[in-house]
Amino acid sequence: MATLWFVIIAIMLTVYVVLDGFDLGAGVIYLIVAKTRDERRLVLRSIGPVWDGNEVWLVAAAGTLYFAFPQLYASSFSGFYLPLMMVLWLLMLRAIGIEFRAHIDNRVWQGFFDVVFSVSSALLAIFFGAALGNVVRGVPLDHEGYFFEPLWTNFKPGPHPGILDWYTILIGVLALVTLTVHGALYVALKTENDLSRRARDIAVMLWPVQLLLTCLSLIATYFVRPHVMTNYGVHPIGVLIPMVVVGSLAVMAWANRQGRAQEQRQSKKEKLAFLGSTLYIMGMLVGVAFALYPVLLPASTEPVYSLTINNSAAGHHGLVVGFIWWIIGTVLTLGYFVFVYRMFRGKVRLEGEGY
Repeated sequence: MATLWFVIIAIMLTVYVVLDGFDLGAGVIYLIVAKTRDERRLVLRSIGPVWDGNEVWLVAAAGTLYFAFPQLYASSFSGFYLPLMMVLWLLMLRAIGIEFRAHIDNRVWQGFFDVVFSVSSALLAIFFGAALGNVVRGVPLDHEGYFFEPLWTNFKPGPHPGILDWYTILIGVLALVTLTVHGALYVALKTENDLSRRARDIAVMLWPVQLLLTCLSLIATYFVRPHVMTNYGVHPIGVLIPMVVVGSLAVMAWANRQGRAQEQRQSKKEKLAFLGSTLYIMGMLVGVAFALYPVLLPASTEPVYSLTINNSAAGHHGLVVGFIWWIIGTVLTLGYFVFVYRMFRGKVRLEGEGY
C-alpha cells in the first residue's frame, strides 16, 4: 500500500504541474505576447474558467501527502516553512492579479495587476522548480527526521546546503522555461491570428534553451546525486522514460515548425505540440519519481536519515480505507474536469462578459 500511495501522489503532482503549468506559462508570457487590452483579455479568457480549478490538484496532493506519509509532511512543512509561505503569497497575488483586473475598469490599476499576475506566475514556476531540485539533491535531515534550511548559504550543494544553490537554481530556470513553453503552446492553441502566432514563436524560440537546460540538468543531477541512476540499472524498463522525454521534445519541434508552415492544418499541429509539451513534463517528473523510489526525501547528511515509504507511511488499515475514499473523490473530480474542459473546448473569443 505504501508503494501504491507513492505512485498516487506522484500522479497527482504530475497532473497539477501539467494543468496549472499552462496557467503559469500563460502568465509568464502575458506581458510579452499580448500587445493590446483585447489581446490581454483573450489570454486571460484562455485560462479563465479553469485556472482556479487546476490548483485544486495542488491542494489535493498536499492533503493526500499528509494522509499517506505524515512524517514526510511534517518534516517538509517545518524545514521548508519560509519558501512555502512565499509560495502561498505568490499563489494569492496571482489570483488577485487575475480577479481584480477583471473588476476594475481603470488602465493604471489594470496595468498594475497585469504585472502582479505575470511576475507572480514567473516566480512560482521558479520556486516549484527549486523545490523539486531540493527533493532530488537532498536536505540536511537529522536522526529524528527533521531539518532546517536557510534560503541560501554559499550556493554550493553539500551536507548542509541552502534552499537555493547552483543546482536548485538550474532546476528552477528549467522549470521556468518548460512552463513558459507549455503556456505559450496552450495560448497558441486557444487563440487565433497574431496572438496565436506570437505565442507559438515564443515556444519555438525557447525550444533550444529547453533542450540545453534538459541536458545540463541531467548531467548536474548525476553529479550532485549519482544514486539516481541505481533504479535505472536495476529495472531496465526505466529506459522508456528518457525515450519519452527525447521523443516529446522532437514532437514539439516538428509540430511547431509544421504549424507555422501549413496554416490550414495549424489547429492539429498546435494540439500535437501541446501534447508533446505535456508528455515532456510527465516524462521528466515520472523520471524523478522512478529514480528516487523508495526514497521520499533524501538526506544530504547521512543516507540512513532519508525519509522513505517504509519509515514515513501511515498505518496499513488507514491506507486501505483511504484508498477507497480516494477512488470515489478522484472519480468525481475527473468527471468535473472532463465536463469543464469539454464545455471550454475551441478557440476563445472576446464576445460575452468576464475578463
